Amino acid sequence: VQLVESGGGLVQAGGSLRLSCIASGTTFSIKGMGWYRQAPGKQRELVAAITSSDDTTNYADSVKGRFTIFRGNAKNTMYLQMNSLNVEDTAVYYCNFKGYFPRHNYWGQGTQVTVSS
Repeated sequence: VQLVESGGGLVQAGGSLRLSCIASGTTFSIKGMGWYRQAPGKQRELVAAITSSDDTTNYADSVKGRFTIFRGNAKNTMYLQMNSLNVEDTAVYYCNFKGYFPRHNYWGQGTQVTVSS
């Protein structure tokens, strides 16, 4: 299984970015997907998650109302629309796919998002 993120970059505060994640080689049933981020010196944290069964979403309080997670028409794609970005959103963003068994837990390589003031 390989997850590839794209869409990161440098943006000014108040701007927007859309991250994409495409999974290949998924031979298992996907239970849920999520975006995590890790800023320098901080632990990796959940940003947003979505279930495969009914598209139920969950967001970190810090991004509610600004970020939107959604799945693409292809079941192995996922996106994160990020609006009203601020400096505190600067981090490496990782996508994650989980199956119904603990061993089915896959991560992308990460994409850097940098927000300048």
